[in-house]
Amino acid sequence: MKLQSLKTIFALGAMLVAGPTLAADYTLSINTALTTTDPLYKGLESFQAAVAERSKGALEVKLFPNSQLGADEDVLEQARAGAPVAVVVDGGRLAVFQKEFGVLGAPYLASGYDGMRKIVTSPLFEGWVKQLHDTSGHQVLSFNWWQGERHLWTNVPVKAPADLAGIRMRTPGAPVWVETVTAMGATPTPMPFAEVYSALEQKVIDAVEAQLPAGQGAKLSEVTKFVTKTGHINLITGLVTSAPWFDSLPAELQTILREEALKAGDVASYGTRDALARIEQELTAAGMTVSEADTAVFKEATKGVYDKLGYSDLGGELEAIANQ
Repeated sequence: MKLQSLKTIFALGAMLVAGPTLAADYTLSINTALTTTDPLYKGLESFQAAVAERSKGALEVKLFPNSQLGADEDVLEQARAGAPVAVVVDGGRLAVFQKEFGVLGAPYLASGYDGMRKIVTSPLFEGWVKQLHDTSGHQVLSFNWWQGERHLWTNVPVKAPADLAGIRMRTPGAPVWVETVTAMGATPTPMPFAEVYSALEQKVIDAVEAQLPAGQGAKLSEVTKFVTKTGHINLITGLVTSAPWFDSLPAELQTILREEALKAGDVASYGTRDALARIEQELTAAGMTVSEADTAVFKEATKGVYDKLGYSDLGGELEAIANQ
């Protein structure tokens, strides 16, 4: 059995032994790959407090940073089986259950948080939420958890896709991510984010693409030298739980979860936006070279990803929503 699977089993065992607190009728355990220093984690803490207050203690939210409950994919399977767990996850990982979600991770879909927020609060998106619930057993609480635009973290300077030839770059394993990294010129190497630091240190990989808060939280400045701000993926993520567990809740608690998740997503997202300049300054002070990229050449290189994955029409529709 894989070590990660054993870790997941032990974590779930600990949850079952602990059980819900005496004060709470229901407990939701939220897993995230991010560290407690990430601005998005502050949004999770806001969600935790708001749910406790509004439910008058009937629903307790527990937070598990650093992937303590296992890889995102494992937690999604736990949720699908009805476990009271949730995970902060990107659309690419949900695309294996419902293809439309994958387009959220397509290159250069929208700029900044505001455009992405319009997409993930639209009637079109809410239709995807219902379909995902009905077909895969997952319930989206909200999908407005913006983590920033993803950039290249390397040990060599990068100015164009040609500079990435032969570079083994970590990326999530979802097709939209793999195809984007391939189109940018690198060799995609899927692995959990928690393993990136050691993989770079041991030269298993040469580079990683990640947003500034996550890269800083993972101390990537210790194992890379350059950040090239390609902004190739505008990382919007969602808080996703178990549909069977969600359906078992009283209607009032269902409403609380969805409404407070949307509010907390804004807390997380605007906190991320406000932290970006400071993080960039801190990375520079740590000795990294942070530079702007000529995004036009990367946009040109990746525009075929939409066609390859069958997102051409949908991408255009979402772009129109983002620009409203």
